[in-house]
Amino acid sequence: MPTLRALECLVAVLDAGSITEAAARLHLSQPALSHQIGALERELGTPVLERLPRGVRPTATGRAILADARAALAAADRVVRTGRAVAGGGEGTLRIACAETMTAGLLAPVLRAWHRHRPGVLITLTETTSADALVTALEAGEADVAVGPRPSRWTGHTELVGREEVVVALAADHPLATRAALPMADLAGLPVVHYHPDNGLGSWLDEEAARRGTVLSAVMRTKQAATAAQLAAAGLGVALVPATALTRTFAGALRRLKPALHRDVVTFTATPSDPLVRRFSADVRHRGIALPGALQGKLSSEAR
Repeated sequence: MPTLRALECLVAVLDAGSITEAAARLHLSQPALSHQIGALERELGTPVLERLPRGVRPTATGRAILADARAALAAADRVVRTGRAVAGGGEGTLRIACAETMTAGLLAPVLRAWHRHRPGVLITLTETTSADALVTALEAGEADVAVGPRPSRWTGHTELVGREEVVVALAADHPLATRAALPMADLAGLPVVHYHPDNGLGSWLDEEAARRGTVLSAVMRTKQAATAAQLAAAGLGVALVPATALTRTFAGALRRLKPALHRDVVTFTATPSDPLVRRFSADVRHRGIALPGALQGKLSSEAR
């Protein structure tokens, strides 16, 4: 197969009309350029240049392949430019898989900044309700990087974003809203807005409750943590909600558990050296886990 260097030499010679001039433009010696042209002619089995007393001109074969030679060189140039742009974080495609509780609170500000500063990067987002589903997306090659709770069956590259607190969401006039913090045992026997079995958060909370000697009694189930918080605020029960799922406009009451309950939030990927993955993961870690000020006030306020 012809090399790009040989095609570059052919185009340069035909543009210049002279081997001497083409060699000067390419910063090659004349013998080196002639060697490239000779290799191309041997590959094709026919001459591509007709040597004249003064200069050269293309043979019928040379004229026939000239357009394709230019196209090949242009395509190679695009490969280099695109590769450099992606390496610089300016272009490319980034496929993100994220736990649905973290899309609004954690990822939205990062995605907004990327859209503003890296408009050439196409981002696709897949939301899941379990860390296992995030692992599946990576293993299937459907995502480049995942953001969510620390998965139990991932052994690849992982970086800690922060520790996320799980809090109790309830109606503002709920009797427990008069307390500053709630032991898990105080939730025993109360109606709990719990999570659908497809959401790994539900089984994890059941395990944590059991570890603290409590059983959570589901009055209803939902796949979305944000929905659980809103239903609790509406008075349908209490809900255990990761902080990243809460919005600054949450109308109910929030109380910490006693002792507090946290889970690790991580980014993980099978391609840690990829420039876009590396930059995105760094931006997510820089953002970290933080509650809006209004919600911090709800958690830190003492019962009146």
